[in-house]
Amino acid sequence: MMFSLTMLPPIGFSLWYNDQSWLPFVEGFALTLVSGILIWLPVHRSRKDLRLRDGFLVVAAFWTVLGTFGAAPFYFSDVPSMSLTDAIFESMSGLTTTGATVLTGLDTLPLSMLYYRQQLQWLGGMGIIVLAVAVLPMLGVGGMQLYRAETPGPVKDNKLTPRITETAKALWYVYLAFTIACMLSYRLAGMGWFDALCHSFSTVAIGGFSPHDASIAYFDSWLVNSVAIVFMFIAGINFSLHFFAWRYVSIKHYFLDPEFKAYSFILIALSSVVLFTLFQHRGFDDPGSTIINGIFQAVSIATTTGFTTENFSAWPTLLPVLLIFASFVGGSAGSTAGGIKVIRWLLIYKQGAREVARLVHPNAEIPVKLGSSAVQPRVVDAVWGFFAMYIVVFGVMLLAMMATGLDQVTAFSAVAATLNNLGPGLGDVTSGFMSVSDTAKWISVVGMLLGRLEIFTLLVLITPTFWRH
Repeated sequence: MMFSLTMLPPIGFSLWYNDQSWLPFVEGFALTLVSGILIWLPVHRSRKDLRLRDGFLVVAAFWTVLGTFGAAPFYFSDVPSMSLTDAIFESMSGLTTTGATVLTGLDTLPLSMLYYRQQLQWLGGMGIIVLAVAVLPMLGVGGMQLYRAETPGPVKDNKLTPRITETAKALWYVYLAFTIACMLSYRLAGMGWFDALCHSFSTVAIGGFSPHDASIAYFDSWLVNSVAIVFMFIAGINFSLHFFAWRYVSIKHYFLDPEFKAYSFILIALSSVVLFTLFQHRGFDDPGSTIINGIFQAVSIATTTGFTTENFSAWPTLLPVLLIFASFVGGSAGSTAGGIKVIRWLLIYKQGAREVARLVHPNAEIPVKLGSSAVQPRVVDAVWGFFAMYIVVFGVMLLAMMATGLDQVTAFSAVAATLNNLGPGLGDVTSGFMSVSDTAKWISVVGMLLGRLEIFTLLVLITPTFWRH
């Protein structure tokens, strides 16, 4: 019922710009509101506490149900005219902040519809932060227990308590502040107000949707690209760090955080390799453009934003595949980014280094440390379990994609683009998913949900143990 209200702002945009596209939003609003009332009425007097088990169901239902109902305006619309599969794909891609699209000719679409796509990403990004910082640590998903002690309102018992509401509210202020700052920066860099609003939504949400087919390249401005780089970097940092910076008016804790240091190092190293390779193959005819576009594309793909200023799939030698591999790392846990997350890769690396040390000193007790504190074996096990499950899911989805007739490069990058919530891929999905079959699109929708919900949250629902009393 609350989600139905999100379909009202586009009606205002439609009337303001007189684009004659307000009716699909009214129909979508009515369908969503009535469905919500019908589900709510029989149980509205129930006052039971939610348990952890209910938490998994609520989290999974949040994205699947809202993503499906979010497709209503797309489906009811005449411009663009979309099938149910395409409408759900676009809605899920927005809400999970993946940024993959099945639409072309964006520059000619009604502005209200373009605004709605961006708004889906922005709302999804907010939901993801609350999920990652407040809910998943409590559910103990894939090693995220690490953040149980670090959330702004620590949640340590076995019920979904009002403390989550406090945490969500605090994160909401930080998220809103970054969005406004990003919008004003885009405006000062030369964007119009509408473009600045839309792009700030998808930048802070690390979404990648744009109201233009050419994405950020449409503006052909080094200043716009620079603003995007800064805010993509910021949005890929754990939002609980931003919260502490806001509360205590200090930035020193950023430099004490092992994940932030690893995240910064990865982006600097990746950008350096990209620039070195581009200069090696293109020469130094236009160094300024090469530097800005190289860094932009490295940050955009590594943080799983998915904005483009150039067709990176046509870049020389190893770069296209290197950038797709970078999306597997993604941003920090507790950010709007996708991928496996920097903290997990850092723990996997430290665990690997420990095993090497154990070969030399077989009897030594060597803890895995993050900073100065030892990580519990349970957390390390959870990270390895998550990593193994990620690889298995990726392999199964890759085979399923190839079974629909896609070639290996397209299938590999399509799975990476959806499971990592990245958006753009290589091969036939370089510019979008409009050319793939409906079956491949449904596989992609499942991939987006699995990637967004950290895999376990969705997979736990299909285990008999979960449903057993």
